[in-house]
Amino acid sequence: MHAPRSPRARWLPAGLLAGLFALGGADATEFRIDPHGLSPQQVQATRELLQASLDLLPPYWRQSLPQRLDVQWRDDLREQVQARALSRGIVLDRDLLQRWSAGDRSPGGDGRVPLAAVVHELAHFHDRSPRGGLSRDPRLLDQAGWLRGRWHRAGANTLSDRSPDDYERHSSAEFVAVNLEYFVLDPQYRCRRPQLHGYFAAHFGMPGQSGGCPATLPFVQAGSRDGEALLQLDPERIYAVDYLLAEPNRRPMSRWGHSMLRLVICAPGRPRGPDCRLDLSEHRVISFRAFVDDVQVSSWRGLTGDYPSRLYVLPLQQVVDEYTRVELRGLRSLPLRLDRGEIAAIARRAAQLHWSYDGRYYFLGNNCALETWRLLHDASPRLAALPLASIRPNVLARRLQRAGVADASVLDDAAQARRLGYRFDSASDDYQAMFEVVRAALPVRQGDAEQWLASPPARRGQWIERADLRAAAAMLLLEQAAWQKQQARMRETLKRRLLRAGGDTDAVAAEFRALLQQEGMLAQPAALLQAAGYGLPQPAELASRETAMRAQQVRDGWRSLRGQAEELLPGTERATLAGIDGNLEAIGQRLRRLHTESGGLELPRDPSDPQGRP
Repeated sequence: MHAPRSPRARWLPAGLLAGLFALGGADATEFRIDPHGLSPQQVQATRELLQASLDLLPPYWRQSLPQRLDVQWRDDLREQVQARALSRGIVLDRDLLQRWSAGDRSPGGDGRVPLAAVVHELAHFHDRSPRGGLSRDPRLLDQAGWLRGRWHRAGANTLSDRSPDDYERHSSAEFVAVNLEYFVLDPQYRCRRPQLHGYFAAHFGMPGQSGGCPATLPFVQAGSRDGEALLQLDPERIYAVDYLLAEPNRRPMSRWGHSMLRLVICAPGRPRGPDCRLDLSEHRVISFRAFVDDVQVSSWRGLTGDYPSRLYVLPLQQVVDEYTRVELRGLRSLPLRLDRGEIAAIARRAAQLHWSYDGRYYFLGNNCALETWRLLHDASPRLAALPLASIRPNVLARRLQRAGVADASVLDDAAQARRLGYRFDSASDDYQAMFEVVRAALPVRQGDAEQWLASPPARRGQWIERADLRAAAAMLLLEQAAWQKQQARMRETLKRRLLRAGGDTDAVAAEFRALLQQEGMLAQPAALLQAAGYGLPQPAELASRETAMRAQQVRDGWRSLRGQAEELLPGTERATLAGIDGNLEAIGQRLRRLHTESGGLELPRDPSDPQGRP
């Protein structure tokens, strides 16, 4: 166990074996204990160890074991090898016998180690039997983390964080043996790895267990701007799951769009139903993304898997703002036809991946579309049977529609789709509409909103005092868009400068790198937990509030750094930022004056603002 194969045991003839005994009835396994070097007391202790191990096993498992197994204690096994399951029996490290005889046999005690070793080897015998075959079951391999691609299964296991034993990723056979150890020995296994526990319980014909586990699933909101970074998600509050598609843009890594899942979560106290779609502040987005901590996104690195891929959980409104206002990309939210069990299973699988998955992003081999498909595939056997896989997010959307899983009819009425939150339009249309208001009132030379926003702030500012009320209100919205674009450019400039810093910028650069590292930890939630554990963190592990403290440090750190970093901008960029700030102030003054003079004439409203603010 836990090491390469040890030297083959030299079994003694049956007539020289002591402790020949059978356990469990007429069809029980017969154990033959090699007495060489053992006292009568040690032979009896061996019997007790084997009996205690068998007592833990479900009947279906016990009945699958060979009719006879030889047991031999050895003191010449390789380092770190505690036991091996060979063709005819089990070889055990002699040190385990001492630990069994003298150790504490309660849960967590030293005496549990030999028990785990025997169970581990008996798991191998079950897996090899006609009743077993678990390590060859594609469904288990999916849940275990051996990635399924469009044409083949990857060799590496990507569920590397919060593992009970790194040896489980050595092979599918060792994954089964390690997890069956915990299945029978650890009462918390069903709470920490609920999906796998359900699989094993069904395999062994065991009754389902309810109660005892937290009702909520923990997530870290990496994009949380305010409030708690730790989200405790109750699957019972999820009304629906939508396939959320960000429409393509010109960037190489976004030319096919971006795949996400939207969790339609009901506000506390609201019964599950269609009205939960109005609780936008409660909705969360599951998004697989490449974690980029370098100067820029490299297409080559995206092709070669140099970026980590992680599962992020983000507030819906933040995702909408990011795509529609900054990247100027529309979003389509297609409801998926799922039953209650499938919705809960998707939430549980997402939680497992959130805490354990540490993949690599490949633009053509392991991207957002494949990872989103794989999440649906691994959570629902029904969806797994459908031909949905694609490396293109827009194609995955079409396949979900053709399979009758995604309901695209909600987009038929564009106005209603926007009103009900099935479509979020790119702000570019809003910006163009505002520019038409400006152009109708003023003899500006720019041909469209894009040209207007690209012009220098001073050129835009010259029209402020000539604008009427409606034109000034439209100019305010456009200037706010210019501010957002300039902020994005400023962040990119600072990132390049600080990551290549030297001289008098070293102190700020060091603080910048530290914040990037902190953000990286928020993107890999397992790195936040100091307590040892595996699978889904349990309440005691989250009680230290390390996650919330870390997120607050990141938010405070960026605010503190922003003022220092802006001084490092080139003079032209500082002047542009100052010009936009000046325009915003001047437009605000102009609006207040004109609004007073007009006697309260209604201002044009921002179509993308759900509150309809002017």
